[in-house]
Amino acid sequence: MPLSAPPSGIQAISPSIPPPPFSSPSTHRPSTLAIHADDQLNRSADVAPALHVSTTFRYASNPEDLVTIKNFKWPLPNDMHVYSRLTAPTSTRLEILLMPLLHAPCLTYSSGLAALHGLYVFLNPKRISIGIGYHGSHGVLGLQKKMTGCEILGLECAEEELGPGDVIHLETPVNPTGEAFCIEKYARKAHARGAFLLVDATFGPPGLQDPFVWGADVVMHAGTKYLGGHSDMLCGVLASNKEGWVEELREERTYLGSVMGSLEGWLGVRSLRTLEIRVQRQSSNCQQLVGWISGMLEGAEGGEMVREAVEKVQHASLQVADMEWLRDQMPNGYGPVFAIAMKSESLARRLPSKLELFHHATSLGGVESLIEWRAMSDMTVDTRLLRVSVGLEHWEDLRDDLMRGFKALREEETNRAVPADSTA
Repeated sequence: MPLSAPPSGIQAISPSIPPPPFSSPSTHRPSTLAIHADDQLNRSADVAPALHVSTTFRYASNPEDLVTIKNFKWPLPNDMHVYSRLTAPTSTRLEILLMPLLHAPCLTYSSGLAALHGLYVFLNPKRISIGIGYHGSHGVLGLQKKMTGCEILGLECAEEELGPGDVIHLETPVNPTGEAFCIEKYARKAHARGAFLLVDATFGPPGLQDPFVWGADVVMHAGTKYLGGHSDMLCGVLASNKEGWVEELREERTYLGSVMGSLEGWLGVRSLRTLEIRVQRQSSNCQQLVGWISGMLEGAEGGEMVREAVEKVQHASLQVADMEWLRDQMPNGYGPVFAIAMKSESLARRLPSKLELFHHATSLGGVESLIEWRAMSDMTVDTRLLRVSVGLEHWEDLRDDLMRGFKALREEETNRAVPADSTA
């Protein structure tokens, strides 16, 4: 479907013939599609999409235009929505935008964990293989085990322990360290046993990696993070090219009730317009910072204050031994999150308060840089660990802010070591 100006005035769409998805397959590139893939939905002169807040929608006034729900075909035009727990104009627009970016049919949820829960309700696997990663995902798996009795296996379990319909749950890059795993390796392992590979690609959003190229069956995003990108919305996304999966997931979502609100959908549409440029800048900033810290730890001049406070830094860009596959898997950058392991819990607790440009807060993916003493929200991590989400600020300003923080820590440590003057 070629790009064209929207029709003048408001025109009715035949309810039995919804418009097709935009240019699929399309010759346009992702950054263009993020702005134009939803042009098919424009039915007014507004350039910026409207926010539709209604939860219920009037049926056609002409009885001949009424279509039973079993004959609905997604995506629905704006004059065919029934009730927002099923579909709604704003979330439908977001899903249409996501399709060409994720290279598969997509479905949105109220949060990333809601999306994960919806997937496991749908697949109902007997065994789930999972490694380190987001503690919230492990919480969802705990509930799944409680409800179904499924077995939770380690990520490196023997291939023979898996069977048809089981799931390998792979998070890459992984929370909280930003280190990457080879998607193709785990896809081969899963498919050899008739199992499925789920890739949680939250830390490697569109523009940095495409898990479907490497064999993923379903891709999940906590859209709250980079898809949203402004720290102001909750969202979860599932994408899959498996025949009929998204349609069945959509039907089950109706009864789980885990749909996005209209405001969140509208914020998501706004955010996707700038996704590619945001993510690539954040990833570049991150790699520069990681390279600087790593250089300081390896003995670069002026790094004494860093070496006194930091034990190690972790990020996919430092996985030198894995570059043969990692360069292909993440050709445009290695992700905007990294971890710093401090030399003591006390140093980890105090560094965030010494910084000006990094907000001390949980979550990630926003335009602003965040640093978190991770023990504040995740009881499973080393209490010396700091997770850093790099924003859009100039990387050298972020570097200088960190250096001032390390300097402040050194001064505190020095003052503690000097005994107070005593009086006779």
